[in-house]
Amino acid sequence: MLSLSTLYPNSTNPRFGTFVARSLEALAARNGWEVTCINPLGIPPIAFGKYRALKDAAVDGVENGVDVRRPTFPLIPRFGGRINPAIIARKVLPLAQELHAQTPFDILDAQFFYPDGPAIASIAKELGLPYSIKARGADISYWGKQDYGAEQMLDAASGAAGLLAVSQALADDMAGMGMRREAITVHYTGLDRDRFRPLDHVGLRRKLGQELGLSLPSTAPLLATVGALIPRKGQELVIGALADLTDAHLLLVGKGEDEHHLRRLAADMGAAGRVHFLGSVDHNLLPVILSAADLMVLPSASEGLANAWVESLACGTPLVITDAGGARELVMGPEAGTIVERDLSSVTQGIRHMLANLPSPRIVAAMAKRFSWEANAGALAQYYERLIDRHAG
Repeated sequence: MLSLSTLYPNSTNPRFGTFVARSLEALAARNGWEVTCINPLGIPPIAFGKYRALKDAAVDGVENGVDVRRPTFPLIPRFGGRINPAIIARKVLPLAQELHAQTPFDILDAQFFYPDGPAIASIAKELGLPYSIKARGADISYWGKQDYGAEQMLDAASGAAGLLAVSQALADDMAGMGMRREAITVHYTGLDRDRFRPLDHVGLRRKLGQELGLSLPSTAPLLATVGALIPRKGQELVIGALADLTDAHLLLVGKGEDEHHLRRLAADMGAAGRVHFLGSVDHNLLPVILSAADLMVLPSASEGLANAWVESLACGTPLVITDAGGARELVMGPEAGTIVERDLSSVTQGIRHMLANLPSPRIVAAMAKRFSWEANAGALAQYYERLIDRHAG
């Protein structure tokens, strides 16, 4: 299989698309599968700031069983959305043709619906191979609202051998755009079960505080929010809830364009000392953060099925989330948490309710028992084999 993914871990951004990497690695570990991933990196004509380091990360190699290739393509930041699929396809096609000539592929795959989907459709047409496209959430909720994005995605979907969605709710959204519902298979995320599990709470906050250089409360409520610091994730509402939760602390995991605004909001509320901006954290530290927290609060405007939801449950930490994407496919009882409206009063009340009714970590963790990367890869292998057999027949 040849997979195209514009989001994939690299030396500059080791946290980018780790869920894509884990899925492909688990597939590559199965007998009979050879997996190649092309991870095109967009670099502006003048590589400045973060792009200079990203250019240095354009290195090929076999990573955990996956043959990863990282060609670069010319990027116009913030303005290239309409043309990125065509540029990526033009840049990737010669490499795909070369690899296909060496060891023929059976199927092509796009890990995101935009820009990856239209790009893989163009490449597959040239190679005469079947292809699949996966939708993950924002690729549908954001790009699907852009006329040019929706047009290109629908065209790519019409020629695909199959489509994947990370939740039933997202599959319904795809069908609402005009994609064939019968062509869509729901494929849930995986989970590193050895890493994400309830950790011993005795002394855990003290240990975490020492690791982070913070003074964390031993008994007062500790909330965690895991996600990019962008308006869609709703960290503003979680910080706002601290006005009514006067002893609670908040751990914000993630980076993004909203950080300056969120820091000012916390300061204006007099809560700067209780809101801790952790940035991107090592994946081994994230289970400690989630296990130490009483709740994981993420009032998103849209989601597919957030990996952070699953990882939090696996660590025994219940959720306070909005009715976004596959939320109801995960929070199916009070043991998993509560679903609230996306406004300050509802988020605050949801936090208060869960803090007063915390289930045991063991019961919460059981809500994530169906998730693993092995199960993810097994379902993926069956799906691809079905598409390959159909094409061969």
